[in-house]
Amino acid sequence: MLSSLRAFTSGEINRLREEFVIEYTYDSNAIEGSTLTLDETALVLKENITIGEKPLNDYLTAIGHKDAYYYIEDLVKTKGNLMENQILDIHRLVLMERQADKGKYRDLPVRILGTTAVLSEPYMIKPKIEKLLAWYNSENKLPIIEKIALFHLKFESIHPFIDGNGRVGRLILNLELMKNGYVAINIKNKDKKRYYDAFKVYNENKDYSLMLDLICDYLIEELNRYIKIKG
Repeated sequence: MLSSLRAFTSGEINRLREEFVIEYTYDSNAIEGSTLTLDETALVLKENITIGEKPLNDYLTAIGHKDAYYYIEDLVKTKGNLMENQILDIHRLVLMERQADKGKYRDLPVRILGTTAVLSEPYMIKPKIEKLLAWYNSENKLPIIEKIALFHLKFESIHPFIDGNGRVGRLILNLELMKNGYVAINIKNKDKKRYYDAFKVYNENKDYSLMLDLICDYLIEELNRYIKIKG
């Protein structure tokens, strides 16, 4: 998609990757309530510095998210189907600070306060994930970005984990975008309401157009960023 632009040097690629991982980690964790600022996230990820007045959990979630992103970059190289064990591995990295909960489906029923979303009962999580993956890996009629958007909505509706569902879901979204030749996107904390509204509309009407529009807008934003740098 960027083939018409002058090639990036290895140094430029590493710099852009580092900047993206910092911003992506900041925004994805901020959506879920992390108190780290963007500058503090950069200090944690680049210098391994803990922020004294901030919760240790926020430091660990930043490190875990970075490691999970590097893991999905490695998965992109395999070009294989999305697998259940990969989802659990992503969660294991994202929830590195929660030994008892990481890499496993929740055992408790949960609900999201302030929404009408009906989340899966614990005993239904594994079969629903297996069914979702079977659909995703065999569906060949929908355009790929539509399929990825719909998978993200369905995955979050299952809400398979006690914590980390949003971060894992957004990492899977980027894994599948990159597998299919697109750039990774960063859904920003400032657009949290638009992002949550997309779930609300889907849960009420099975309409995935808002999520599709959001993903496409961010893809265009990222592509324009690269074009501006190298155009």
